[in-house]
Amino acid sequence: QVQLVESGGGLVQAGASLRLSCAASGRTFSSYAVGWFRRIPGKEREFVAAINWSLGNTYYSVSAKGRFTISRDNAKNTVHLQMNSLKPEDTAVYSCAAGPAKAGWYSLPDGYDYWGQGTQVTVSS
Repeated sequence: QVQLVESGGGLVQAGASLRLSCAASGRTFSSYAVGWFRRIPGKEREFVAAINWSLGNTYYSVSAKGRFTISRDNAKNTVHLQMNSLKPEDTAVYSCAAGPAKAGWYSLPDGYDYWGQGTQVTVSS
């Protein structure tokens, strides 16, 4: 079993930055992929970014590329999502997820077995 706990959400103004963290307990992320997804009320869950823990390969949605950076901290078994130049449309509940790293599945919720509870990010205009 893997338990995931997100932190770092909050209320910021447009143009500001936030760093989200996803800490794992129960096992290490080794051989896993860790992804960030977000959900806006009334909309489908949306892929944001993912990282292959072992290889370090990263994947981004079109909206995240160039503004967000996903990274890993091996020592703390934690994945970070640095979000810069935030926009009001980035407002959502952000959740991290972990699952076996499989090519082609990084952006799909079905590719992940474990999910955190989520953290709210609100960007005001």
